[in-house]
Amino acid sequence: MSEPNLPRVPGWFQNGFHGFLRPFLKRHFHAIAIERRSRCESSLDESGPLIVYGNHPSWWDPLIAHFLNRTLFPDRQFYAPIDADALEQYRVFGKLGFYGVRMNTASGAAAFLKQSTAILETGGDTSIWMTPEGRFADVRDHSAELMPGLAHLCKRMSAGNVIPLAIEYVHWDERLPVCLASMGAPITIADHRELDKAQWRELLTSRLRETQSGLSQLAMARSSEPFDNLIRGHAGAGRVYDSFRRLRSWMTGKRVRDQHGQQFE
Repeated sequence: MSEPNLPRVPGWFQNGFHGFLRPFLKRHFHAIAIERRSRCESSLDESGPLIVYGNHPSWWDPLIAHFLNRTLFPDRQFYAPIDADALEQYRVFGKLGFYGVRMNTASGAAAFLKQSTAILETGGDTSIWMTPEGRFADVRDHSAELMPGLAHLCKRMSAGNVIPLAIEYVHWDERLPVCLASMGAPITIADHRELDKAQWRELLTSRLRETQSGLSQLAMARSSEPFDNLIRGHAGAGRVYDSFRRLRSWMTGKRVRDQHGQQFE
């Protein structure tokens, strides 16, 4: 098998992408927030590689992952496996750290392991984000088995951390949705070297489902208090109606309130 080609990510291109991404997310979300107590970025070993793996509820997941990586781990280069056919169709993703995989074949699985291992071995300035459910799944659906590639990759690693990530998209009191995220306790590779692949798969699955269940409880509570808001998006009912309200506010001298609720004020 040929040596893997590491994705080339031009810094200028990626910076330009994030210059577009942040206002794009602000237009489409009322808030993007992470559970405050789950934040662990300051406690990680910066000299080792990082894998973040999560559930896969939405089309938005790759963009949210790129945003979270830039916000929480700004010194780490983002990488993520993506279906090879999709990458062929949207080649621009290759300049953002995405690399193509064909997991439905033995050769594709082997190529994924080789490519991912090569990325992680470049040092502590990399991170790989992946959704090992392998399909879109409702946030309350915990029935999907994680694809074996992640467990194989963890078994190969000699150092670094693996973090489960739960994501939910909820509509609370505003017109636009809220993206909620929560990280599980980091799994330190060095502390689990005795695990075989089946045990790794069981550990990874249980940690992800626990993190999802905890986030679901917070989502149902409908309170923004446990979260750090990473991006303040738009509020209000819409441009026309909000313009009318501001005009009325100007005429009456009463302060207009864009938000309907008190979340993420």
